[in-house]
Amino acid sequence: MDADTALPSRAPTATTNELESPRRPLSLAARAAIATGFVLAGFLGLVGLTLSQANNERALSALHDRLQNFAIAYITNTDVNRYGNKLLPPSDTLPDPNFSRPGSGLYAVAVGEYGFHWESASAIGRDFSFLKPLQPGESQFIGPIDTRMGRLYYYSYGVALDTDDKKKSVQLTMTVAQTEAQFEGDNAVFRRTLVIWLSILGVMLIVLQLLLLRWSLTPLRKVASDMSRVERGDSEQLDSQYPLELTGLTERINAFINNEREQRTRYRHTLADLAHSLKTPLAVIRSQLESAAGDEPSRRNGVLVQVRRMDELVAYQLSRAATSGRQTFASAVPIAGHAEDLVQSLEKVYAAKNVLCEFDIDDDAVFYGEQGDLLELMGNLLENAFKWAGHRVLLIVKTQPSPGRQRPGLRLSVEDDGPGIAEDKIDKVLQRGVRGDERVQGHGIGLSIVQDIVHAYQGELVVDRSPEFGGARFSVKLAAS
Repeated sequence: MDADTALPSRAPTATTNELESPRRPLSLAARAAIATGFVLAGFLGLVGLTLSQANNERALSALHDRLQNFAIAYITNTDVNRYGNKLLPPSDTLPDPNFSRPGSGLYAVAVGEYGFHWESASAIGRDFSFLKPLQPGESQFIGPIDTRMGRLYYYSYGVALDTDDKKKSVQLTMTVAQTEAQFEGDNAVFRRTLVIWLSILGVMLIVLQLLLLRWSLTPLRKVASDMSRVERGDSEQLDSQYPLELTGLTERINAFINNEREQRTRYRHTLADLAHSLKTPLAVIRSQLESAAGDEPSRRNGVLVQVRRMDELVAYQLSRAATSGRQTFASAVPIAGHAEDLVQSLEKVYAAKNVLCEFDIDDDAVFYGEQGDLLELMGNLLENAFKWAGHRVLLIVKTQPSPGRQRPGLRLSVEDDGPGIAEDKIDKVLQRGVRGDERVQGHGIGLSIVQDIVHAYQGELVVDRSPEFGGARFSVKLAAS
């Protein structure tokens, strides 16, 4: 037997990825802080680059003016002998002490006719062979260029110096140069100072932004806190004052909470109603089964009646419990197509009565809720109308827009030419809380289902007489939302 086969195989181990918990998304404050940090860094970087470039151009312009002034000062102190055949070097008056210090980085060189060549003490031993003589009135500012002395900026100016009798002039080219290191040293000081102050400004702005973010996100934290209070049962809904941008959100959350609470209450009441409604039929069945008196057929018929009644009650209560009610995020259900399907079915059921159903439905009429609720609502109203109508039924559906509301209101009415409902019976028909075994004779439990659906959608059901047909008119009004 192999050692490999003798040893038990190892159980598969979880990989690192399987053990890792999902990464938690960054908070809004963290996202805003990171985004602001990148934007601020880019902005301050551009500001620093712009200021540095502007300072470099300013310093370069200042260097040009400075070297030009030095050249003019030297030209002013340079003269020509009385014969006009020799240039006299500048006097000992120096525009800057650095011209007298060898290797100071600031140099002055003059080249003229008759082999004239002059250098300041700082330029002695330096190679200025790259300089070219200029014509009178011509000037040059060049740099930085590479030379044997390093990189230089220099300014040259050509001039013609007159003799004493003004009859003759001698050409002279004066050049003043400065090393790049000296120029860049001044710029480096500025850049260091700029970086320090921009960094301080950046830190201050980030801190300020964090404080502003904390203040700006306070309403969101308030919403989360209020939601926690609702979950704990300390509050019925979000009742604080919120900014305008959050008002729409909090109103929909409150509507969602109220809808969920109403749905739970409806289930609880439905179960209580169902239990109460079944008590009487069950008691009758039990008494008939336990009674020894009476013949078998009559007892059997009595049980069947009670069972049929219980079946109707269960169907009714289940319809109540299944009603969704008004929803914050319900989709729009077109009404016209469903109305036509319902009427076609009812015309087949009541074909012997030859009922004609007319429509007056707006093209844009929609129902915001569950399709099943719409079918129950229209189906029960239309079936009731077909049942009691002589020959005519009218279905009217109109939208009722309301300013400031996203969803328009809806008015749905069904009229027939039947006997109608007596005025003294209307209040009883619309009475709330009537149990399933106490329904008005002649209208069944369908009207009760309609009442429950209308109540669930916070609407209103009105029963009166049709002004056109003379029969009953059932009008449902659903408010805009």
